Amino acid sequence: MQETELSLKGLEVFKLTAALGSVRAVAKETGLSISTVSHHLRSLETKLGVNLLDHKRRPMVLTPAGREFLKYVEQALMLIRKGQAEVMTGNVHEARMLRLGLIEDFDNEIGPDLAVRLARTMPQCNFTHRTRSSHEILDLLRRRAIDIGIANMPIDGAPDLQETPFLRDPFVLALPVNCQHTPADLLDGLEGLPFLRYDAGQIISNQIETQLRRLKINLPRRFEIESNQTLMAMIAEGGGMGHYHPAMLYACEPVPYKSKAFSVS
Repeated sequence: MQETELSLKGLEVFKLTAALGSVRAVAKETGLSISTVSHHLRSLETKLGVNLLDHKRRPMVLTPAGREFLKYVEQALMLIRKGQAEVMTGNVHEARMLRLGLIEDFDNEIGPDLAVRLARTMPQCNFTHRTRSSHEILDLLRRRAIDIGIANMPIDGAPDLQETPFLRDPFVLALPVNCQHTPADLLDGLEGLPFLRYDAGQIISNQIETQLRRLKINLPRRFEIESNQTLMAMIAEGGGMGHYHPAMLYACEPVPYKSKAFSVS
């Protein structure tokens, strides 16, 4: 192989293509044109003198050489970004770009204030602010689509990401404000109140189920709701299915008006 310089952008495009398996998907993710993405891939393969991707497959897959090369590319890009972050740590005022992912639950109150503060602190910075669920934020971080993500951490952690804990909330039982039942009776299933669960694909749902198993609490699985606003509204209004009043165990969420909460250790 003839020695030559490799394009940093080409390496980034290759890594993203390996994850997404589609030139079109990479173009959509990066804002580049399809022809530009294809050019970066062809140029990288030409300079290396090997095929890194099987372009005939849909989605595209890595060749054996591509799989081996990807390991070094991931390490190299991680070191480069770490170096950039360390250099910029003491010079935030000069930062030029920040891509932030914020959990949906923080978007209403924390998001606007955070954006204003960042704009004042980093006047020359171009911001990208995305609001997503926790598992989507972690996926964006792994694909290097954002620089910083604020999200719930999975039960088994994320060893491939750099974690900085900043908030730890207890589990609480949220009820309609006029509910007269005791938390113990509700968790024992003695009062017939349906238990509202988050969608099973969400990290918070797994955290809650783990806590329930630890406490040996077994409640019927009847409702799974993806929207936090819908779930909280159902609790606050005291209406669920028929004459039931819904209850929910949740973590890291604000307690809404017309609701009350009890700590569940």
